[in-house]
Amino acid sequence: MALEASALSRRDFLRAAGVLAAGMAVGVSGGDSPAGETSTLSDHLLVHHGPINVGIVRDGSRALLIDCGDGDVARSLESLKITSVDRILFTHHHRDQACGAAALAAGGAKIIVPDAERDHFDKVADYWNNPKSRWHIYSQHPHHLMLAEPVRVDATLKPGDTITWGPATIRAVATPGHTDGSLSYVVEVDGRRVAFSGDAIYDAGRVWEIHSLQKGTQTTDYHGFLGARPELVESLGRLKDAKPDVLVPSHGHVMPDPAGAIDLVVERLARCYDKYVAISALRHYFPKMFTEYADRKDHMVIRPGKPVPECLRHFGTTWVLVSKDGAALVMDCGSPAVIQKLKDLVAAGEIRAVEGLWVTHYHDDHVDAIPAFQKEFDCPCTTDAHVADVITNPRAWRLPCISPSLARVDRATRDGESWQWHEFKLTAYHFPGQTLYHSGLFVEGQNLRMLFTGDSFTMAGIDDYCTSNRNWLGSGVGFDRCLERIEELKPSHLFNCHVDVAWDFTPEECRFMRDNLAQREKLYGELVPWDHANYGMDEPWVRCFPYEQSAEPGKTVECAVVVTNHSSEPRTAACRAAVPRGWTAPSEWTKIEVPAKTEGTLRLSFGVARDAPPGRRVIPVDVRYGPWTLPQYTEAIVVV
Repeated sequence: MALEASALSRRDFLRAAGVLAAGMAVGVSGGDSPAGETSTLSDHLLVHHGPINVGIVRDGSRALLIDCGDGDVARSLESLKITSVDRILFTHHHRDQACGAAALAAGGAKIIVPDAERDHFDKVADYWNNPKSRWHIYSQHPHHLMLAEPVRVDATLKPGDTITWGPATIRAVATPGHTDGSLSYVVEVDGRRVAFSGDAIYDAGRVWEIHSLQKGTQTTDYHGFLGARPELVESLGRLKDAKPDVLVPSHGHVMPDPAGAIDLVVERLARCYDKYVAISALRHYFPKMFTEYADRKDHMVIRPGKPVPECLRHFGTTWVLVSKDGAALVMDCGSPAVIQKLKDLVAAGEIRAVEGLWVTHYHDDHVDAIPAFQKEFDCPCTTDAHVADVITNPRAWRLPCISPSLARVDRATRDGESWQWHEFKLTAYHFPGQTLYHSGLFVEGQNLRMLFTGDSFTMAGIDDYCTSNRNWLGSGVGFDRCLERIEELKPSHLFNCHVDVAWDFTPEECRFMRDNLAQREKLYGELVPWDHANYGMDEPWVRCFPYEQSAEPGKTVECAVVVTNHSSEPRTAACRAAVPRGWTAPSEWTKIEVPAKTEGTLRLSFGVARDAPPGRRVIPVDVRYGPWTLPQYTEAIVVV
């Protein structure tokens, strides 16, 4: 493959560099040097340390870059008296790798991308305009860190392709895992062999984050916690086999001992996955996924089922509580078939009337048919306030399995709120298990103590198989909080919406699961560079609210950026909108201090261009958080 050299003049290049560098903050990169500095690996090979590490292969006054981040590499190029960027090789398509590409391409740089990810550079509208990327999200691939605007692609590379540029020979190596089509580049120059590994690894024993490894194997991505682990391990093996002298990640530290760094990552990934499997609810649903872990003595034994009390009916993902006088309280309505079944029960005299709807959580298979249900049955809808926030305004959220169906909630409950319904005492709880936006309903009556856990548990353990559901680790949060509630309530029966029998957990099993979660907090924390595991697990720890809204040309849009501080100390957070050309936004950063273990909200406003055409526009948001600079880390959608 051959590309013509850029004819970009020094004046044009410096003008482009000024545009790229203007307003860019000097944050702390993951490299060995402070952000904005450059490390020299050999006469012709350097690394710029910005929000990501950018490889610079120089040949006199021109350069080839490996990734470009937000473009602040322009400052290093100017200090090195490099006057033109001939081409940029990208390891993968994420915005933090490539959001500075458009300006460099406009200045003459040739854009070269992994062949498998070409469409994620030059056809990004196909993703953003596809309803499957917005609603009923069961696939995490490709990831929504897609570029906001397309970038011209001049050429692609496949695994095994080799190019010669200036004094260097560069070979593409397949390293999927972080993304499906990721490539790494092994550069041989000045007698050295250096591998630029994208986000396959952060440094010895660590990866940038865990949520990008969500990938389905036997089922959808939704069920694939650490599902890309085998793929990543193979990718790291290929890097190790290349025998580089040095390993340079996009995020992270330059590694002088690549083999040792890789071996420690592989070891830690295996340990983390083992802790996941030990109490995974998926062992009940999909036992074939875990055959290699069968009969492990250090994993929790799967509980047997127990008979369902006569006061209950189950169909689809719906449980129905029936009082002695024939009234029905319906829990979830994900399908029109549920409505027909209820009408049949009424017609058969099994139930007298449908008197209420309780919603366990926001997932589409539990709420899709609520509008039709509410049209058919004139009864109040009750749920926990966290769930109500989502199902009454789904457009404001981007979450897995989210439905566009709009529910009416008549009563949003507080944690621990109780009321009487016929012979049953009902107590509502915030139950942040399978998802943060989840409720639990404790039902006492007829000598029963029944806890309806939504999808949070099966007799095999906890349903934490999708990180984007926000399964937090830590004492008193996430599943630890749910298990603490089970220990406190001592229910005689536990129920899952997808399981047609009841079961219970012994005190010893509750303690085993809580101990497992405490170990995960430590082990997952060792796997990521953040100061708490949840930053690597909880993808929406920075989110825009509302996620999607409409606006007219020339109008001002207001948007909140919600930051979850998972740290044990306060953190300073700042953000600014990266608006499309012709739109307006303040150049200065909005900043707040977020107390430990809380959420903080920053307010953004920006103006829609007066000539903005109709359609969906992606508004990325730059984030600074503690020592980190995170370009275009999250996004909002504006429909003009």
